[in-house]
Amino acid sequence: MNTEFWNNQRVIITGGTSGLGKALALALDNNGAKVVIIGRHQDTLDQTVQGTNIYPIQADVSDKFDIHRISGEAVGILGGVDFLFNNASYLGESPLRLLIDSECEDLEQVLATNLVVPFRLTKALLPSMLMQQQGTVINISSDAAVSAYPEWGSYSVSKAALDHMSHIWNAELAEQGIRFLAIDPGDMHTPMHLAAIPEADVTELLDPADVAHDMLSFLSQPSLSQVRYSGREWRTLEAVL
Repeated sequence: MNTEFWNNQRVIITGGTSGLGKALALALDNNGAKVVIIGRHQDTLDQTVQGTNIYPIQADVSDKFDIHRISGEAVGILGGVDFLFNNASYLGESPLRLLIDSECEDLEQVLATNLVVPFRLTKALLPSMLMQQQGTVINISSDAAVSAYPEWGSYSVSKAALDHMSHIWNAELAEQGIRFLAIDPGDMHTPMHLAAIPEADVTELLDPADVAHDMLSFLSQPSLSQVRYSGREWRTLEAVL
């Protein structure tokens, strides 16, 4: 990893107390970045930041009334924002259901968390990025965004919409120095993955710490020409670079 690149970079991560979000926060902190994580539960926030320089913000990103408090507090702490990781995600009701068996309200909740929340938080933080004429927003995607997996309907729809929103944001703001990326991290050993597939062989799942390390190495490269990267694409490119 290019450790010098991340030194003093100002980073905000949603869903920062578990899985990939936590792994990214710890890796960034170890490499000198200034990191704010957002989580719903104060106890898990406290556990995550113990012994680090990571700053926790207790909030529910799905509550629209928390968004401006989050953005204001985070920018105040960091003095601006260079990277936003929209990592918080909601799978939907477990066990997963066919779309025909899914309640409309469940689809609404999945879309609210996986699409509307990134939109709201990005929109709230963009003025800070536009003032400095640079910034990167990373929306954590999934292979479910492009593959039609039975019973993953609500989640898949939300991630497909998130990918397309990333393309639109990038088309609108790239010339002003703001870059948008949608990155599929691959299948990881996380609570959400095990909730979706309880019978999964954990030995075949990626360690979030390894994914975070490789993803941060990939993101430190200057020549990223795409908006969306599948797990295979970004790993292949990271190995080449």
